Amino acid sequence: MRLKATMISSLAMATLLAACSASMENSATTDTKAVAAAGAAKAEGKPDQLLWGDIHLHTEYSMDANTFGARLSPDDAYRFAKGEAVTASNGMTARLETPLDFLMVADHADYLGSFDELRAGNPLLTADPKLREWRSRLDLPRKDRLDLEPRQTEPDNPSVLDSAEIRAPYWKKTIEAAERANRPGKFTALMGFEWTAQRGGQNLHRVVMFRDGPDKVGKVMPLSSVVTDEPMDLYDYLASYERNFGGRVLAVAHNGNISNGIMFPLTEREFGEPMTAEYVKARARWEPAYEITQIKGDGETHPFLSSDDEFAAYETWDKIDFSGVPKTKDMFAGEYARSALKRGLMLEQRYGVNPYKFGFLGSTDAHTGLSAVDEDNFWGKHSAEMEPSPTRWKDAVGGRGEAIVPGWMMASAGYAAVWARNNTREEIFDAFMRKEIYATTGPRIRLRFFGGWDFAKGDADGRDIAAAGYGRGVPMGSDLKPANGGGAPTFLVHAMRDPNAASLDRVQIVKGWIDANGETHEKVFDVVWSHPDTRSIGKNGKLSPIRPGTVDVPNTTFDDSVGAAQLYTAWRDPQFNPRQKAFYYVRVLQVPTPRWTAYDAKKFGIVMPDYVPMVTQERAYSSPIWYTPG
Repeated sequence: MRLKATMISSLAMATLLAACSASMENSATTDTKAVAAAGAAKAEGKPDQLLWGDIHLHTEYSMDANTFGARLSPDDAYRFAKGEAVTASNGMTARLETPLDFLMVADHADYLGSFDELRAGNPLLTADPKLREWRSRLDLPRKDRLDLEPRQTEPDNPSVLDSAEIRAPYWKKTIEAAERANRPGKFTALMGFEWTAQRGGQNLHRVVMFRDGPDKVGKVMPLSSVVTDEPMDLYDYLASYERNFGGRVLAVAHNGNISNGIMFPLTEREFGEPMTAEYVKARARWEPAYEITQIKGDGETHPFLSSDDEFAAYETWDKIDFSGVPKTKDMFAGEYARSALKRGLMLEQRYGVNPYKFGFLGSTDAHTGLSAVDEDNFWGKHSAEMEPSPTRWKDAVGGRGEAIVPGWMMASAGYAAVWARNNTREEIFDAFMRKEIYATTGPRIRLRFFGGWDFAKGDADGRDIAAAGYGRGVPMGSDLKPANGGGAPTFLVHAMRDPNAASLDRVQIVKGWIDANGETHEKVFDVVWSHPDTRSIGKNGKLSPIRPGTVDVPNTTFDDSVGAAQLYTAWRDPQFNPRQKAFYYVRVLQVPTPRWTAYDAKKFGIVMPDYVPMVTQERAYSSPIWYTPG
């Protein structure tokens, strides 16, 4: 075990030992095929319910959210997700236009509930002089407590903040709130937490999601990154839970774009240790999904990595890490999802297992208790400066030292979409395991994606392509086996607009592959688009764009007639090589619309600087389909 030399109470140590006793060998040699088969165990019928949710939301129980000013509890968060009006931390009334189907409050495991207790004057905490001084400043104006906001990741915090005596009651409250909110078949409240591992500013955060209820989840404490920041220790914790309590659990990484290149390692592990088959197998086993988009930036790809992709520069955070360390271009390949998928093909050739064979989801990572990501109803990242105000576009929301992240860089994103048979914890978890999930930056775009060998144009013409897709192919998140008779694979795509959002510009299929020399490649194909009578692919291989000027920024309006209500097609790969491993995923683009910064400018009468983006082109990302030669 690679545990930090940290002083913790005997109770916390006992909890850790009980929950994290699996050896490296046991966790890494788990039969990944058997586990995947169990996760894909099918109930009656095909997954025909599209569920929308967020598995990454913080409340006042998180130390950083509390310091920023969050005063909403998990109960408040679930009420808001269900469509009820709640009073936000700044006193404003907040409500979702359309309720969610599921939510997981994922407060930070480290220091869970500690600042609620500090505010309440818990003598375990106020006995420490440093904590008494912190308490005296918690309710002062923000300028007088700025240095408290990044304290969650500092190594010299008083150890009592992370003691089980403080955290255990709040873990119990978290479980109880989820159980109160859970209504199988109508609304699912999942149980989980965030493991906030990082060294310096190198983000390695994971959200941990349980399939189970309080009878099993209540038997463990969430693993704190104060105790260990090693991913292999997290995998041991997950294996121990399943072995000791008969439950199911998974992990979802996020914000590789703030990892300084170590989220998706290729030649050596996160902190310079050698890459091993043990690590590759463990990561493949425990991380079936990746959070590709959220408030702290979009993580699909970067213009430096995908120079031929005209839509690669979308909501990009590429300046600094959490500690203000400037980025260098050599870091990007280890930070973005498309590059990770290509690296996975390379590692699979070396170890026989692909550690980055994950599905995509979006979530918020909001620290407000409010899962709200519509551009015209964005409640921001942090309660201190990000709820609607005349200054939130320029307020600093991250970074230390001389480098800061201004508020306008925050993206209003995202949500997770799940294809399931019913709205229950078990069904949602199982969809994650089989990767039949996808991500959007906020709009609830309905998306189906199937791969097969004999799909015809007529298979895509119906309102829902599921009958042909499941009958003669495989859905997103699956492996496409080689065809008996040869030929190129065909992919069915059906995308439908969110009725409360903008129409659709185009559907693209992104392909990545590895050649005989071990080199990886990528290509973006425009496969179907709006107004095909007036738009076409030119000699440069690019689709003619929507005419300019469709967004009226000052009035926050846009021309929706340039898009389509739905787009569908059966597309055959024109460059298929049956000897090359490959992956395919769908990217759906809406027509351009006003960004949240434009809505703020109109509401508060602000003249934004030219460098602040005022227009966005929101999107959805399907989970990939992988092809492996026989």
